[in-house]
Amino acid sequence: MKKIAILGSSGGNLYNLGGKEPLKLLGEIETQCKSAGIEVEEIQFIGAKASMDNVSKDTPTKLYTWDSIQNKIAFSEEKSLSEINTISEEKDIAIAEKINDGKIDGLILMSSDPKSTNKHSIKAAIDKKLPIVGTGGTSMATIQSLGGNVIATSGTTGTTNRTRAVASVQALSKYWGIKYKPTIGGSSGSDSSTDDNILQRISFRGIMMSALPGFIAMALVLALSKVPAFSSLEDVFNILIQGLPVIVAAIAAKQVSGLDEVGIVAGVVAGMLSSKGGLIGGLIGGILAGILAIYLIRLALSWNFPGTTANIVSGGLSGLIAGLIVYFLISPITLMLGDGIRSVIETAVNFSPILAGGLAGLLIWPAIIGGVYHAAILPIVLLEMETTGASFLGAVDMTGLVMVSAGITLANILFPKQKSEAAIAAPGFFINVAFGTFVEAAYPFMFSDKLVFVGAMISAALSGIFVGIFNVHGTAYVPSITAPALSDNPFGFLISMLVGLVSAFIITVIANKVNKSKINREA
Repeated sequence: MKKIAILGSSGGNLYNLGGKEPLKLLGEIETQCKSAGIEVEEIQFIGAKASMDNVSKDTPTKLYTWDSIQNKIAFSEEKSLSEINTISEEKDIAIAEKINDGKIDGLILMSSDPKSTNKHSIKAAIDKKLPIVGTGGTSMATIQSLGGNVIATSGTTGTTNRTRAVASVQALSKYWGIKYKPTIGGSSGSDSSTDDNILQRISFRGIMMSALPGFIAMALVLALSKVPAFSSLEDVFNILIQGLPVIVAAIAAKQVSGLDEVGIVAGVVAGMLSSKGGLIGGLIGGILAGILAIYLIRLALSWNFPGTTANIVSGGLSGLIAGLIVYFLISPITLMLGDGIRSVIETAVNFSPILAGGLAGLLIWPAIIGGVYHAAILPIVLLEMETTGASFLGAVDMTGLVMVSAGITLANILFPKQKSEAAIAAPGFFINVAFGTFVEAAYPFMFSDKLVFVGAMISAALSGIFVGIFNVHGTAYVPSITAPALSDNPFGFLISMLVGLVSAFIITVIANKVNKSKINREA
């Protein structure tokens, strides 16, 4: 197993590109090294609380090192920069001795100081002709002029913690003939997924849930635009609708690529070009951009492109290629698909809104318990919202899930079977009402009592029927007291919400009293 030392500092330009968070920066390198089977032997990293372009000798600073006993990154107490530099000299000498003894096989540098703080270790590496990789234009140029065996170098601009780490480990792996596939999950070894299981990272549920705030923002703007004083916000609403595919694409590309900012850029570029394909077009464009970003950055690095250039190729070119594919080939299909899904819902509602609402309400609890809701229903809700800012199924979500949960938890606060249940129910009721989410708060009561479970389904169906009667379109995931204002029929939505809450409350109270009587008789 090859062993490396990581040397450097939080840097000047690097400080604003990840250097201000040394644990994440170093953790990312550690993660990529593990993926390649390379061992971190030593770290000497000076992390200042300001850019090195604007520091003084008194700037608060920490020295980051490698704890070989616990195999993890360690750091000193915070001291002045001048004190840390003095301490760091001892570490520099110790690392140089290890290099001379053949215990270190290569260096990864980031904004290092070959003439001062890192001079001993870098000189030893030059003498031993160790492979050296890293970023920091000035320092790397100096090392090259001193005769260093620099096999890959780049400036810091345009790079991220992850892409710098990938570039460095890729170069060393190629030099040593080691098989390496980047780990693109969390830093510090928290995720070992590579591009071999890329399909496992495509989560429609995760993408849609992450994009939800954008849809809620659109719904809020739509509601405000109905107030005469804010009528000009209608133009803002239209802009937000056009931007929804971009939001979805950016999230999809980031999640699939695992390349943080690079993935986001790829997704935004793809999303802008995919927007005419609607929400599904943005989703496909973002996924394609994420996949391409992974392979393009590996290809660019294998061709010895500098890290900055590899980032540009990965983030810009992948987004452009994916976006153009959707723009010219896929967008007509995705637009038809989105319109088709909305048309099916509209047809069902137009045929019998009462039947559609009642059936949706009856099935919505089994759907969320069975895991179908987030995978299938939520994307359909967002597809509905894409054009109008509100959704028929979104209204059923609020009335049949959130309000029913609120009714169940309220019943267990006021009329619990046992006093301890009131304390369990109270936080859930508050979140249901204040934030319009956390319907899982009702689970303990539904799963422990069949009558409460059946009551939840009946109450959801009743509320869905009223949604159909009033033909309400709205949304959940907003404070319940504001939800009616975000719908196209505030009065009808309010009535539908109250039906779900009151029905669930009454049935749960009855169930609790029956069970309480049974417990008293047995006692």
